[in-house]
Amino acid sequence: MKTKHLPLAVALAACSYSLGSVADDNTIWLQVTPAGHFTPADGREIKVPSWHINQAVASKVIERFHATKNKRVIDYEHQTLRKEENGQPAPAAGWYTDLQWREGEGLFAQVQLTARAANYIAEGEYQYFSPVFLYHPTTGDVLDVQMGALTNAPAIDGMQELSLRAAASFGCFDDSSEENPVNQLLLALIAALGLAENTTEEQAVAALSAHTANLRKALGLDDKANGDALIAACTGLKAKAAINVDTSQFVPLSVVDGMKAELVALTARLGERDERDLEEQITGALEDGRLHTTMEAWARDLGKSNRAALTAYLNTAAPIAALARSQTQGKAPVADEKTGLTENELAVCSRLGLTHEQFKAAKVEEQ
Repeated sequence: MKTKHLPLAVALAACSYSLGSVADDNTIWLQVTPAGHFTPADGREIKVPSWHINQAVASKVIERFHATKNKRVIDYEHQTLRKEENGQPAPAAGWYTDLQWREGEGLFAQVQLTARAANYIAEGEYQYFSPVFLYHPTTGDVLDVQMGALTNAPAIDGMQELSLRAAASFGCFDDSSEENPVNQLLLALIAALGLAENTTEEQAVAALSAHTANLRKALGLDDKANGDALIAACTGLKAKAAINVDTSQFVPLSVVDGMKAELVALTARLGERDERDLEEQITGALEDGRLHTTMEAWARDLGKSNRAALTAYLNTAAPIAALARSQTQGKAPVADEKTGLTENELAVCSRLGLTHEQFKAAKVEEQ
């Protein structure tokens, strides 16, 4: 996909800050930017109303800094950017080692100085630090710290031309090849707005403006509302939606929890009732002769696993007086001399397919 570049502006020697004291290990903390909105100290014209950085912007800059393996150089008088023009060497004065945001003050860099640079500062031969950073061409947000320089001349002649060369040499936000140049900011904008892959920079900016205008209108804001106002309005709507819930469509969580508790209690009561009904059903079948005592355990297990099957069996089973617990109605049963079983007991054996010995054993166990 070939797209037009969204130019990344480079601020060269945008601000100059007095140098502090050097530590014993030749490290020094240098201010890279102030906090909030700021402009060039020498009054030069830039393409945005002002540069800008806050804690949120700084956190992305710091994250990007730590994700880069190559060291960021500190030189003398921005000679790294001038060497192609004047052919002079560009020795390093130090290297960025860390970035730190200080609320109310700005972005600071820890720099490991060379011995010579530390001595220059100690002797007062260099008085200022001038950073080089990338910034967004529309919002002015600082995007990345590129390099910096020790200097005594904050305003450098030919600054605009140097900035253009720096953009060509240090456009690190475009990591594509020359044959397929793809600007990462443009890609992110295309993805966020759901635009076609071949969308140009102008089309993407126009779409963003249209989306922003529609959002302002939907939120009831005027045409000058900035990003902070949009975020505040969206946050307010979210909070309001969390409070004003349509009770005809949604049930409070407390009600749902109460219903769950009642359902658990009802299920428990139904389980207890089922157990009582099963016990009464089996007891009745034992009493009227539809079940023999040897079948009691089987009937109970079947009733727990498949109550309908047990009920169907008992509904079709004919009562056998010989199986009833009160089968002789108070009269002593007469046993067969050969088998030792009464007439009714022999009938049970025949009905259930039991041998005389099995019946006798169950009878003894029951007693």
